[in-house]
Amino acid sequence: MPRPPLSLKGRALRYLSQREHSRLELSRKLSRYAEDTDDVDALLDLLEKNNWLSQERFSESLIHRRSARFGNARIMAELQSHGVQGEALQGFKESLADTETARCCEIWERKFGEVATDPEQRNKQMRFLLQRGFSQRAIRTAMKGTADFDQ
Repeated sequence: MPRPPLSLKGRALRYLSQREHSRLELSRKLSRYAEDTDDVDALLDLLEKNNWLSQERFSESLIHRRSARFGNARIMAELQSHGVQGEALQGFKESLADTETARCCEIWERKFGEVATDPEQRNKQMRFLLQRGFSQRAIRTAMKGTADFDQ
C-alpha cells in the first residue's frame, strides 16, 4: 500500500531534520510542492516563530562546515547567496577575519607543505588559495612557510 504524500510541514521538518537550511533555500525546496506561495510563507513564518528555522543557526552551521576549507570571500558569497544580509553578515565577516590567516596557512601546509622555488609553482599555489577565497594578505603570509600566523 503506497504511503500518503507528505504535507508541506512534513517536508519542511524532514529537510530541517537533515541539516540547517536558510529561509530562502527552504522556500525554494518547498515551492515545488505548494499550490500557493502564501502557504510556503506562512509555514516558514511558523517555523521561525517556533525556532525550528533560524537564519543565525544556519549561518553558523555553514561557516563551521566551510571554514576548514575556504576563505572569507567564498564563505561570505555563499552566505549572501542563501539570503543572509545586513548586520548579521557583517558580524560573521568580522568573526571569520580573526582566523583567516591561520586557516590559510593550515590549508597551504596540508596541500603544498614547502615554499615554492620557481615562479610557476608559486603562481599555482597562489591560484589555488585565491580560488578558495582567501585574501591576498593571508596568502602572502601562508606562502612564506613560517609557523608565525599572527602577521
